[in-house]
Amino acid sequence: MHETVGPDPIRSPALDPFAENGIRHGFFTRVGGVSQGVYQGLNVGQGSDDRPQDVAENRSRVARWMGVDASHLVSVHQVHSADAVAVDAPFGTERPRADAMVTDRPGMALGVLTADCGPVLFADPQARVIGAAHAGWKGAFTGILEATVDAMERLGAARNHIVAVLGPSISQTAYEVGPEFVERFVSADPANSRWFAPSPRADHAMFDLNGYTVTRLAAAGVDASQLGLCTYADEDRFFSYRRTTHRNEPDYGRQISAIVLQEA
Repeated sequence: MHETVGPDPIRSPALDPFAENGIRHGFFTRVGGVSQGVYQGLNVGQGSDDRPQDVAENRSRVARWMGVDASHLVSVHQVHSADAVAVDAPFGTERPRADAMVTDRPGMALGVLTADCGPVLFADPQARVIGAAHAGWKGAFTGILEATVDAMERLGAARNHIVAVLGPSISQTAYEVGPEFVERFVSADPANSRWFAPSPRADHAMFDLNGYTVTRLAAAGVDASQLGLCTYADEDRFFSYRRTTHRNEPDYGRQISAIVLQEA
């Protein structure tokens, strides 16, 4: 049976006041969708094996909540890159291969899909420039956060006016990594050792992706914060790639986080 309750996204207290400036945002959960089975709820993953008509309906529900037509809820083909693109019109069928979007155009809702990686929403309410980034470990490590800020500046934003919020993502207690992962980060900067805690398994560690991400954002000169919600632990509200992997499930859904400049 399809859910009849509509989406009820989580809002950040750091971004919510910008509604007065016509900036609307939401970190959407599984609640309020029509998908079934392992995709139960608001799965917006076009790359999943969910029924296409259900994914389309879920995306339409998100778009309605954001106050835009479904064609104006835009998302890129995410590839764990450090590439950010400026958006001035819907992409159509050929979506850019990138991991962040920025815009100064009203009515374009920027949406990033996640299932453990970090969704980051950005806003400069004075310049009325917004951004959205998909930041897994690789994107955060190689510079997707800084690339998003740079792209916003090219549209007139000032980094000291930008507020960036990290939404629901996998927490350190659920994110075990191997020794080669740790070596990659520590070799790049010995100070990165602080993001790793001991794991019950020898030669492994628990990685604090959230702390690492927020610190990179702050170092880029923006006002950075996080919701502190774990996708792995909260099955009722969030999809999780790692949880699915641990259960040997055939596939998984994706939630969306979105931000839009409303028409003045």
